[in-house]
Amino acid sequence: MPWFVWLVLAVLLGVAEAVTLTFALGLLAVAALVAAVVAGMGGSMLAQLLAFAVTGAATLLVVRPVARRHLRQPPIVRDGSDALVGRVAVVTEEVTALRGLVRVSGEEWSARAFEENEVIPAGAKVDVIQIDGATAVVHSWDS
Repeated sequence: MPWFVWLVLAVLLGVAEAVTLTFALGLLAVAALVAAVVAGMGGSMLAQLLAFAVTGAATLLVVRPVARRHLRQPPIVRDGSDALVGRVAVVTEEVTALRGLVRVSGEEWSARAFEENEVIPAGAKVDVIQIDGATAVVHSWDS
């Protein structure tokens, strides 16, 4: 079989993988690419089929279980003060680069502005950029 037939098969399997996200079709596309290389080097039909079968079996038996195991891992859960990063807070006392107070997730936190020259008035909504000790570093939505 000519090498370009294997290449067309690899592309079709790659497109099918992109549509279905099964992990199997993409690995078979890799096997078809290996068979295309064997065909391009002048390998016999038996060598091409053997390359496809061995590569397909090896990737399905080795790579697929590892990939599926990584996908099944639970997402990283942020807890404690790390869970506040990315949340929206409301300024309860004017926030400057040195001091201020915000209410985030129902709690009062000391705060400071992310930018040195920023002054955020009470009542403004801010994003919590990071937690530095017991201080929320915030950035105004208006900036």
